[in-house]
Amino acid sequence: MTTSASVPTGPDSAITRRGTVTDRLVDANGHYAAAFSDPGMDARPVLHVAVVACMDARLDLHAALGLELGDCHTIRNAGGVVTDDVIRSLTISQRKLGTRSVVLIHHTGCGLESITEDFRGELELEVGQRPAWAVEAFRDVDQDVRQSMQRVRTSPFMLHTDDVRGFVFDVKTGRLREIDPA
Repeated sequence: MTTSASVPTGPDSAITRRGTVTDRLVDANGHYAAAFSDPGMDARPVLHVAVVACMDARLDLHAALGLELGDCHTIRNAGGVVTDDVIRSLTISQRKLGTRSVVLIHHTGCGLESITEDFRGELELEVGQRPAWAVEAFRDVDQDVRQSMQRVRTSPFMLHTDDVRGFVFDVKTGRLREIDPA
């Protein structure tokens, strides 16, 4: 696996630093696009599954789950929390693009375990406006996975709720631990 730290950035490398990280990403895309060929897929995931996971940079979902391009829909946010926007994406995924299964993945050492809902108040003091969104901070990752499973299973918009499973990814071992919904 290549990590950002191991990507060459010297004058002889394929990716050169022109200034910002975004410039580096755009350069990398140019190299990717030069070798790209249309895989001939449509937007429907081959495995009919949607994965909701934390945005944490340590989670390489495709590698961890043995997925290939086109296998799943991937929805990520801070904490992998099932918010209204996640329900929106899952609803479109199921009703318009054929997914039937939902896999929820939280992880050990999540940043949401170290902050509180007070973060919204701090932002309000700093910028003069309180965010409309909840932080969705939590102290117990297992309980938060259970809550997320319950939110998916009880949503009136979901067509398929019989295969909704939740896991905690251990960032030290790479292993998934399934969470009992009860």
